[in-house]
Amino acid sequence: MDVAAVIPAFNEEKTIAQVVKTVREVPLVKEIIVVNDGSTDNTGRIAEEAGARVINLRSNMGKGGAMVVGVRSTQAGIILFLDADLIGLQPSHVYDLINPVLQGETEMTIGVFDEGRFATDLALFLTPYLSGQRAVKREIFETVSGLDLSRFGVEIALTRFVKSAGISFKEVELKQMSHLMKEEKLGLIKGFKARMKMYWEIAKCVGRN
Repeated sequence: MDVAAVIPAFNEEKTIAQVVKTVREVPLVKEIIVVNDGSTDNTGRIAEEAGARVINLRSNMGKGGAMVVGVRSTQAGIILFLDADLIGLQPSHVYDLINPVLQGETEMTIGVFDEGRFATDLALFLTPYLSGQRAVKREIFETVSGLDLSRFGVEIALTRFVKSAGISFKEVELKQMSHLMKEEKLGLIKGFKARMKMYWEIAKCVGRN
């Protein structure tokens, strides 16, 4: 079964190249698709230069919408989702996420950071299955309705569906990996506002019945 990496990205020119280059070191991944979600910086160009196939969206659809666009652009049976702002991603992390699904041990893996900084880990503490690092069988992802509208709540919606349907999943510890905080990307004030908006979108998703 083929594996495709789908990486939603919005203004991630600082980190996207290293993420793409690392995934390229894993032969199991046959396609690397960066969905450039209305970025106003050089994310798309840099991702393409790093070796990804880039889908440029004219306007920002949100994380959920970008993920749906990425999945629809490939025929791969297993989708590896990665955030574009990862720090410390290694090929071993990619293998750890893919292999349990590829080998039939489980239907979905969820990557969990083993350490990190307070602001990045707070979201994981509040919502343990928020992680954007996961591998999942295509048919499972396509079964979940409304993911394109869930924005930052997409991982919550996907994990909730898997749990309610009794579909197997496995947590994978991603050692020595983290990601850039929004405050580092946007500055203290704008970053804090962006973080609160993200939490609000997550909370709306969590609150749905």
